[in-house]
Amino acid sequence: MSSIILASQSPRRKQLLEQAELTFEIKTAHANEDFPKDMESDLVPGFIAGNKAVAVLESLKENLTDETIVIAADTVVILNGEIIGKPSDRADAIHILKKLSGKVHKVVTGVVLQSSGRKESFSDTTYVHFLPLTDAQIEHYVDKYQPMDKAGAYAIQEWIGLIGIEKIDGDFYNVMGLPVNKVLAALKRFG
Repeated sequence: MSSIILASQSPRRKQLLEQAELTFEIKTAHANEDFPKDMESDLVPGFIAGNKAVAVLESLKENLTDETIVIAADTVVILNGEIIGKPSDRADAIHILKKLSGKVHKVVTGVVLQSSGRKESFSDTTYVHFLPLTDAQIEHYVDKYQPMDKAGAYAIQEWIGLIGIEKIDGDFYNVMGLPVNKVLAALKRFG
């Protein structure tokens, strides 16, 4: 029987795996989140997820079994090739949401499943179509929902998703931070 470890502090990833009725533990370790400056933006989340998986595997060395599978993920928001990270403060969150307003952006989640002898990695892309947002809507969202820990300064499952997102092309759960159906399929392949 496999022992599954989620290498993430994200409450959303934890919630999604719990809703999928997966049994897992959470363990994290410091991982370098820097990436080569010339790396294509779509490849960045997979690169960072790989670093997270390796860091957790190394931290488990004494307790590592062949059945241990680490799941690591990283999600980025990309607008016109530019990675938009987490906001640094209220003003930055407002600035980011104004940039996304009325535009289509990509959300890319890179996922790595890794054990002591095997590794599988993939990414998933969802296109998010934002309606034009008023300054009042943006400020209300930032002040009430405090999206400082979210790439792109928003969470699709919150109020802004209800009033500000016209449609998405792709997996809703990918925008939340984890393409769960693809993760479960990859776990089955691990056997």
